[in-house]
Amino acid sequence: MTTTTGVPDELRRRLGVFDAVVIGLGSMIGAGIFAALAPAARAAGSGLLPGLALAAVVAYCNATSSARLAARYPASGGTYVYGRERLGDFWGYLAGWGFVIGKTASCAAMALTVGTYVWPGRAHLVAVAAVVALTAVNYVGVRKSAWLTRAIVAVVLLVLAVVVVATLTSAAADAARLDVGSDATFGGVLQAAGLLFFAFAGYARIATLGEEVRDPARTIPRAVPLALGLTLVVYAAVAVSALSVLGNRGLAAAAAPLADAVRAAGLPGLAPLVRVGAALAATGSLLALILGVSRTTLAMARDHHLPHALAAVHPRFGVPHRAELVVGAVVAVVAGTADVRGAIGFSSFGVLVYYAIANASAATLTRAEGRPPRLIPAVGLAGCLVLAFALPVSSVITGAGVLAAGAVAYGLRSTAASRAS
Repeated sequence: MTTTTGVPDELRRRLGVFDAVVIGLGSMIGAGIFAALAPAARAAGSGLLPGLALAAVVAYCNATSSARLAARYPASGGTYVYGRERLGDFWGYLAGWGFVIGKTASCAAMALTVGTYVWPGRAHLVAVAAVVALTAVNYVGVRKSAWLTRAIVAVVLLVLAVVVVATLTSAAADAARLDVGSDATFGGVLQAAGLLFFAFAGYARIATLGEEVRDPARTIPRAVPLALGLTLVVYAAVAVSALSVLGNRGLAAAAAPLADAVRAAGLPGLAPLVRVGAALAATGSLLALILGVSRTTLAMARDHHLPHALAAVHPRFGVPHRAELVVGAVVAVVAGTADVRGAIGFSSFGVLVYYAIANASAATLTRAEGRPPRLIPAVGLAGCLVLAFALPVSSVITGAGVLAAGAVAYGLRSTAASRAS
């Protein structure tokens, strides 16, 4: 499609299954694997592994629903598009609003993680520099972003493999530390699952890039579960290895869980390697997050829910360049001023609401439209809502307040439009 000025307003389909899987892996195998285990262990106690399993079940339901919807609606915007098409304009808007706001906070959290590992004394400065650099990479084309993400994922997976093998084969490893004890509570397991879900949510990036995927009806349903399955294997292996040498209490108290794990295994020389892996993983997550947020911003701008000027697509690079620049600028400001822990809780709430709407949308598909088994969107919807409200109270209040503000803005704009017509 081309505008009246001759400038294309649709994105180029360049990504195949492999690139889509890599982008999903780059989003999920990110800072969460290096940072989320400790707060999840504090919440769950010895119930960390059941919490991981619960997060995986909800993530699978969400991934299946998202994949079926993305194959049906292969356009940029993800659940913003699905909610609008299946449930109505308001629900699509609410999903898009929650995604853009929540993932902007997540971008800042990833950038700050890069800063913390690279230069702890100047974490905010490094975070802003990382945002600027990756925004520039995204600006020159999604294909280049996919190549960079591929390199990052390869290095991070190598680092994690070294950590897992080193810890599990050490004399400090003890399988008894994996047992679930009386300190594990149902509420704690739920909260841990909500915190760990933050690290699983990257498969949305594949769906939000639907307009840039070749043969989306075939590619997306294959790429989403494949990326999620690979990530689950990695997360389970890392969680088991860390627990086996630190135990749940040691893991809960760890500032840098995997670095502490290799030290506990008697291999302190691997700690610098872990720090490098953490910085690269957070960089990969940040790169894919900026991609996803800018594409949802593009879709909402096309529908005038955000300034329409953000809907422009660069005639040479084929990317939503104005949306990417604005998203990069906002993330840079937040990364220069925010606290990473608060950003993670806020982001988790927004993302879980986003996927709740995705599951509700998938439940309306017919069999001819590729509807998943009915149980999957039902479990996904219920799971998202339960995990969202099991998060820390401050995260729930802040997240619900921001979503309510977005809903009010939508109502005022709709009222004004009705009066004008």
